[in-house]
Amino acid sequence: MATENQIADPDESRRRLIIIVVAILSAVVIATVIGLFVYVGRRSSPATLEGAIRAGSPEFAANQSKIVLDPPEAYESKQALGGIVMNLQTIVHNFTGRTLSGLEIKGVVVDHQGKPVNQSAVVVIPTTRQPELENNRSMAVGVMLDGMTAKDDRANIKMEVTAFKFK
Repeated sequence: MATENQIADPDESRRRLIIIVVAILSAVVIATVIGLFVYVGRRSSPATLEGAIRAGSPEFAANQSKIVLDPPEAYESKQALGGIVMNLQTIVHNFTGRTLSGLEIKGVVVDHQGKPVNQSAVVVIPTTRQPELENNRSMAVGVMLDGMTAKDDRANIKMEVTAFKFK
């Protein structure tokens, strides 16, 4: 003779299964929405240095060679959703004879034909950590490039000064 504990209620087990499936689907939807917000937030506005000296001006041509970048290094890591992030790092040296109060650096990953695969610009001065860069001083600079895949042809990396301001 079967007791009440031995006989499982089919409606009860069906309800438990439905609750588990709904919880899993909800978690997937929430994770996808958060991932999209993070992705769109990173892509929405490129960094630019307002009122800066840019390529094409005589002052840019005269001083660009005096803002020296060491050869960049790259560190690659995989994201949970399968993408690849590359962090480009270099050291910037200021030999202009003046204090830099603004500096914009562009990092680029190029393919074997020299065409950009991914690029991003960052404003490295001013920040709370580095309000300015005095003459004959150096600082570390990093640019993060995300949104790449394993299929992308990543042959080389480049970093260059795209804009600057003097104090």
